[in-house]
Amino acid sequence: MRDVLRHHLFWPVAALVVLLVANTIARPGFLAVTVRDGHLFGAPVDILRTTAPLLLVALGMTLVIATRGIDLSVGAVVAVSGAVALSHIASSPNPDSPVTVLTAIALALVLCLLLGVWNGFLVSVLGIQPIIATLILMTAGRGVAMLITNGMITTVNSTPFKVLGSGFWLGLPAAAVLAFGVFAVVAFVVRRTALGMLLEATGINPAASRLSGVRSRTLTWTVYTASGLFAGLAGLLISADTMAADANNAGLFIELDAILAVVIGGTALSGGKFSLSGTLVGALVIATLERTVTVLGISPLVTPLFMALVVIAVTLLQSPRMRERLTARRRQVATPPGSRPAAGPGPTPGSTTDPTTDPTEVKA
Repeated sequence: MRDVLRHHLFWPVAALVVLLVANTIARPGFLAVTVRDGHLFGAPVDILRTTAPLLLVALGMTLVIATRGIDLSVGAVVAVSGAVALSHIASSPNPDSPVTVLTAIALALVLCLLLGVWNGFLVSVLGIQPIIATLILMTAGRGVAMLITNGMITTVNSTPFKVLGSGFWLGLPAAAVLAFGVFAVVAFVVRRTALGMLLEATGINPAASRLSGVRSRTLTWTVYTASGLFAGLAGLLISADTMAADANNAGLFIELDAILAVVIGGTALSGGKFSLSGTLVGALVIATLERTVTVLGISPLVTPLFMALVVIAVTLLQSPRMRERLTARRRQVATPPGSRPAAGPGPTPGSTTDPTTDPTEVKA
């Protein structure tokens, strides 16, 4: 039982279960899933669809944080991705053409990949602090998206592109299938190859890993590139869901949600050890929490406060120092008041532990 309580996923999973139970109590049919026209519908399915963009962004964020970095530009990259894709589709004479949609997706992903390469160059080659390097693109990226859309909200009507956001594949939301598929591939590559160990080594001590033959600079560059690519894919899902590219609001504060998902999952911001499964649970917790606010009828004015309280509670329960204090408190409660350990036999006369004997005294 103690091993279960000490597991880094225990409290995130417990928080997720508590949220699901609270939703079920408020709305008994919350967990019900129905099948219509071969597709699954219900609140759990909606949670999976909502989790998809956040999961992609948090996945890249986990890899970046594992190398002792941070990426604050993912929200701007999300906006750029949607702006490029929808602007290309809107300028096409045939928005419903699969070739047009595929070209728009390719252009958006290539540009986001280059933005990730730019972040990696600033951090790994020029040696700029990650928070400063990505802050540059965080502010400039919104401006780039505004230039692409001419400062307006671009809307389109393209059935093939809309499938990414609200369509279904094999009865499941297409966004969820795509996001969880990418997650599975990355998890397999990271945990079934030496890549995960190299990332942890780079995050724990970049200098020592470099001296031991690990190409820490290349790894750092790679994770920032992957973060940009995953953020671009998330931007496609978000823009396909709304069928609009809003440079100001698309992906707004998603970088903070991604960092929260990573922290809730047990990955330390100091780098080194990381948990992809924890990131998945953290993303589900945040998506379920947003759904809980709606189900419980909490006022939008206090929604951020409610979410902050839940996140603080989960992170405090995960804190090693807090766990130690809780363990010590349980031991005090389990020990009856006034009970003391039985006194052992006193020191033997003449021994070095006998206070009446001087250990320096030498017999004549």
